[in-house]
Amino acid sequence: GGIYEVLKHAEDLALQQQLLTLQDDYSIIDSEKFRSFFSQYSIAVGSTGNLGLSIGIMSAKMGFNVTVHMSADAKKWKKDLLKSKGVVVVEYKEDYSKAVEEGRKLANSKPNCYFIDDENSNDLFLGYAVAAFRVKKQLEDMNITVDEHHPLFVYLPCGVGGGPGGVAFGLKLIYQDHVHCFFAEPTHSPCMLLGLATGLHDKVSVQDFGIDNITAADGLAVGRPSAFVGQIIEPFLSGCYTVSDDELYKLLRALIDTENIHLEPSALAGGFGPIRLAKEKEGQAYLEQHHLIDRMKNATHIMWATGGSMVPAEVMKEYYKKG
Repeated sequence: GGIYEVLKHAEDLALQQQLLTLQDDYSIIDSEKFRSFFSQYSIAVGSTGNLGLSIGIMSAKMGFNVTVHMSADAKKWKKDLLKSKGVVVVEYKEDYSKAVEEGRKLANSKPNCYFIDDENSNDLFLGYAVAAFRVKKQLEDMNITVDEHHPLFVYLPCGVGGGPGGVAFGLKLIYQDHVHCFFAEPTHSPCMLLGLATGLHDKVSVQDFGIDNITAADGLAVGRPSAFVGQIIEPFLSGCYTVSDDELYKLLRALIDTENIHLEPSALAGGFGPIRLAKEKEGQAYLEQHHLIDRMKNATHIMWATGGSMVPAEVMKEYYKKG
């Protein structure tokens, strides 16, 4: 999503200035001429983690001046990685909402600055939706069928909602009633669940319920959901569930031991979905309501893993030990 929106913004600027036409070979953008042009412009974003990484790294690579406003939850190694790429990182003692608010304010005060807004961006949302078309191809390549008799279940870690919302939107366009999308949130940051359950969306925060919004799942440490995303997904989202930090670390360790796949805590939130569906009464009720019980033997489950490959080895070792 982040990479998509940076590329889309770069394309818009180049088309406006007639440095590019729709007929051109777009690889010309990867040149000193274009980097010099983009260096007149700034990009800013507020993030707890991976969105900031994608936008920071991509923007810097293309020549933009980029600032990432990071909340207290963001991991130190992510901030260090961004700084090593020439990104300006502004750190806040407060949570995600504050980082976004300050980032937006600062961007609005600069004439050539473009703010990528995780809470309200159509381009970001559509960029995430592209993932669904890639999944379709991957499933086809693996000869995995998705239809009325072969349901697909997808478990998506959720922060403010843009990433999982966009992916779910794309999957629903393709598979319609044959795909069932569930959002996974930390027990200390269930903002989308509360926004949907109350119908109040961004008018309510986890703090309103005495929940502290402190979690090891940095990318999901969001106290107030996106109303834009909540209202789009409300009609077709299958459900939300929460998972504790302890469970995330146990899953992290188990996945390394069994599959040698290294994920960061946030990315494990999806791993608890099939258990919730199979073992808990709400899960069983959902399957019965949608006449899925007898189709579960033909079902495919996707745990949407949102990151891990960039985690430094010594940090991953700490995560594993904790698990």
